Amino acid sequence: MKKTLLFCSTALFLATSCVDSLDTYNVDPKSATKVLSVTLVSNAERSLARTVASTNVNLNPFRLFVQYWAQTTYFDESIYNITTRPIPGTFWTALYRDVLADLRESRKIIAADQLISSGVRANQNAIVEVLEVYTWSTLVNTFGNVPYSKALDITNAQPSYDDAATIYNDLIVRLDAAIAQMDNTAGSGAFEKGDLLYKGDMDAWKMFANSLKLRFALTLADANSTKASQMAGQAAAGVFTSNSENAQVNFLSTAPNTNPVWEDLIQSGRYDFVGANTFINRLNTLNDPRRNDYFKLAANGTYRGGVYGTNNSYASYSAPGVKLEDPTMPGVLLSYSEVEFLLAEAVERGYTAVGGTAAAHYENAVTASILEWGGTTAEAATYLAQPTVAYATATGTYKQKIGVQKWIALYGQPVDSWREYRRLDSPTLTAPTGALSALPLRFTYPIVEQNLNGANYSAASAAIGGDQVTTKIFWDKF
Repeated sequence: MKKTLLFCSTALFLATSCVDSLDTYNVDPKSATKVLSVTLVSNAERSLARTVASTNVNLNPFRLFVQYWAQTTYFDESIYNITTRPIPGTFWTALYRDVLADLRESRKIIAADQLISSGVRANQNAIVEVLEVYTWSTLVNTFGNVPYSKALDITNAQPSYDDAATIYNDLIVRLDAAIAQMDNTAGSGAFEKGDLLYKGDMDAWKMFANSLKLRFALTLADANSTKASQMAGQAAAGVFTSNSENAQVNFLSTAPNTNPVWEDLIQSGRYDFVGANTFINRLNTLNDPRRNDYFKLAANGTYRGGVYGTNNSYASYSAPGVKLEDPTMPGVLLSYSEVEFLLAEAVERGYTAVGGTAAAHYENAVTASILEWGGTTAEAATYLAQPTVAYATATGTYKQKIGVQKWIALYGQPVDSWREYRRLDSPTLTAPTGALSALPLRFTYPIVEQNLNGANYSAASAAIGGDQVTTKIFWDKF
């Protein structure tokens, strides 16, 4: 036994004495040593879709802001308390850290990849660019001035803030460049498997990019109508033409890739939300065929909304519908229905280059939404034939007509619905009794920015007219 031990010790000594360091022994052979760019893009797409689709009140309270839902036990967010829990900071972090940082790193890996052609590299960069432009615009639409040109630099922990309008102008230039470099004949390499939106199909990405450009155009319309008209005319021929082209992430039935709405409504075991009377009353008045998709019947057999801005008995009102309890429900970034509403508005604003009539685009938009939620063309036709819905006879200006129907259609896109409500000033929504402010027009800056980036925070707050929820984003003119 003693001889055996001596042999083993000697053998171990001889083996280790030939190694300069122990680094080679600290490598897990089952773990990746390099990150592929497409995996970062996949994660960014997933994070972006989860952020804009979520109903987690610590992240995305916008279904409450636009009064789709009311709350049961707790109703802080319905009275616009967004600071007790640092909601703005959570939304900010989700987009900067979980989306933009991944996209920025993926761009570095694409640049260093010597095994792809120049055409594939251009297409991959174009995909990353469109996703970045979308995410930056969401930050601007939510906060106003934000760190942009100096952001995401690990050597600069206190980035300055850029002017929101200036950021928008730069994003438009970047979007145009991305559209110009897309070439479906070149392919997109690994993105054909890892891209969660379009599997690297550059024709589909070009439609998404043009649809996003149309959204930019109409968002700017009240601030710069000349530029908006030019952009809308350039984009219109290349936008979505059916629901099958929607920019969306199709979630899975198993964790961790389920729709976050299912996680909040079902997996959590909580009963925090019912439909708001503001929204359900309008659906009832219009005999909207999406009621049974958006909500369940209340105990009394009707679609009944809870009182917005206070606590409500879950059992007494209409809960969110069964479709929202599906873990595979897509997270939509931009829809065909939204595009058609934008085209209708463009026609009304005199942007004739987009083609068609406002009424036809409006009808296409409403029909697309009803079909998207599982309805039929017959239901859409019946709905549109009502004098209260038909474009020629519905009450109000074009902004009011489009605004109300767009509010209804964007039920699954709460971040977009909040933007369009602020932009079109329709429907008319009022803050509930006991609200801490008027209905928010922006998020205040995160507390961490005040604490760790104080000088730049103060300068940005002064530049926008005050870090208040009632301070308007630059494009919100009315």
